[in-house]
Amino acid sequence: VRKAGQEALLILLEQDLIAQSDIENKVCPILLDLSAPDSDDEYKVEAVNIICKMASMLSRKTVEHMLLPRFCELCSDGKLFQVRKICAANFGDICNAVGQEATERLLIPKFFELCSDSVWGMRKACAECFMAVSYTTSPEVRRSKLSPLFISLISDTCRWVRQAAFQSLGPFISTFANPSSAGLYIREDGTLSIRPSTQDVNSNSCQPSNNITLMSSSTNAT
Repeated sequence: VRKAGQEALLILLEQDLIAQSDIENKVCPILLDLSAPDSDDEYKVEAVNIICKMASMLSRKTVEHMLLPRFCELCSDGKLFQVRKICAANFGDICNAVGQEATERLLIPKFFELCSDSVWGMRKACAECFMAVSYTTSPEVRRSKLSPLFISLISDTCRWVRQAAFQSLGPFISTFANPSSAGLYIREDGTLSIRPSTQDVNSNSCQPSNNITLMSSSTNAT
């Protein structure tokens, strides 16, 4: 019953069928109660999962003022590693939902904690979402804080963590590129994509003829 209710809630939020006032006065308080420190373990795991999923559907102000403080608390939950793992797996989405200022002020310290968690699955989850977290920060934070942190993951004692970090190495490096010149950006689903530049778009009309010339040259060369 709870699972069906949670799925229905997410669908209603996705389709924008719940008023903002109802989200703040009815939905969020229920989730905060279910994710409270003294809440039932099973309820807490389900609540943090919903909080992470709905963050991208709510306004930045609502997420930052109502849900972000509880999310930060749950990142340090010493009782349930399942709660911390959900937070780690969805960390990039939360960063994207609240923006650069809140990410650097409140979330980066929690990310450091999760990246050094004693459970290797937590560190692996952090390595997998590292690019999304990095993309939300300033170049200075990326260079001075996240780079050394990433090196620690890529040198982790667990090979699964190291493997996840190496797989994220390219995407992490891409966040250092200038978006206006490189054309790299993060889609809503969190994946890295390339936006063609204006020059590329304008030159598309002559691209076929260039290909033909190259093919002809290859043919003549053989």
